Amino acid sequence: MVRLATRASPLALWQARHVASLLESANPGLAVELLPVRTTGDRQSEVPVWEMGGRGVFVGELQAAVLAGRADAAVHSAKDLQPIEPPGLCLAAVPERADPRDALVGARLAELGPGAVVATGSQRRRAQLAALVPGLVFKSLRGNISTRLDKVPPGGAVVMALAALQRLGLQPEPLEVLSTDVMLPQVAQGAIGVECRAGDERTMELLSCADDASTRATVEAERAFLAALGGGCDLPVAAYATWLPATSHAPGPSIARQAAGPTSQPEALGRSGGRLSLTGLLAAADGSVLVRQQANGPADDPASLGQEVARAVLAAGGEELLASFRESRP
Repeated sequence: MVRLATRASPLALWQARHVASLLESANPGLAVELLPVRTTGDRQSEVPVWEMGGRGVFVGELQAAVLAGRADAAVHSAKDLQPIEPPGLCLAAVPERADPRDALVGARLAELGPGAVVATGSQRRRAQLAALVPGLVFKSLRGNISTRLDKVPPGGAVVMALAALQRLGLQPEPLEVLSTDVMLPQVAQGAIGVECRAGDERTMELLSCADDASTRATVEAERAFLAALGGGCDLPVAAYATWLPATSHAPGPSIARQAAGPTSQPEALGRSGGRLSLTGLLAAADGSVLVRQQANGPADDPASLGQEVARAVLAAGGEELLASFRESRP
């Protein structure tokens, strides 16, 4: 028997059932029980996530259930996790990642102009869209996926994680998938993270079948970038790592103080080269400044790559953004 703690939303339950299916396929006869838990983020459904402290508001109660022994492991959207594991827990499995991109529902980017309303609960999305389309009006958005889709503003759009729509089999129209050059994803977006107690060898061994090494490397690079910036800061932060082909070479860091325009969709990941490309972004909340950096590095040391990109972001103007943010806090 393995007990998996999970939030009770349809998307969270899908993710928990997916992990359960991976465990059951690799361990015939294993019984997996789901333990739904209501988190702080679920109870305060009308409060913007960044006002509650950002990352962590959807995971604390699940982690407590594992630490208390009520559950053997907890299944999370990896983007909700803090970049450094809390004492007593380990990130035991990161299954294969879904599409990490964001999508506009209700209108296409080219159809949005000054005064158009975009509903999103993400500071990261607001900042990047504000830089792309000056004059947008932003409206807070919370709730499960179907609730959000019911709140498309007239003539405007909502911003959704494409992975959430795909996992729930939803195909709203009109829908525009945004290139990662246009909208850099949240750290670990599209990935699932499974935590268990550190030292629980039995559970760690069972969960190892659900771990995808390629996904883990990219997610660890992104999490290291966020950790090097000081963890779950409330400024808009984004990062996305991909695998490079064997022939790729590492260019020097690249800087963008403005969001890039639309480009081609991400190519299929080349996983034979043993190197990663990581792009990280830190922005002003109003989108007036976006600091974007990119670097390549060996896949067997994703943490160093994340730290390198974070240092480059800070040196290129990110330090001033963080200082301004600290000064503005009460």
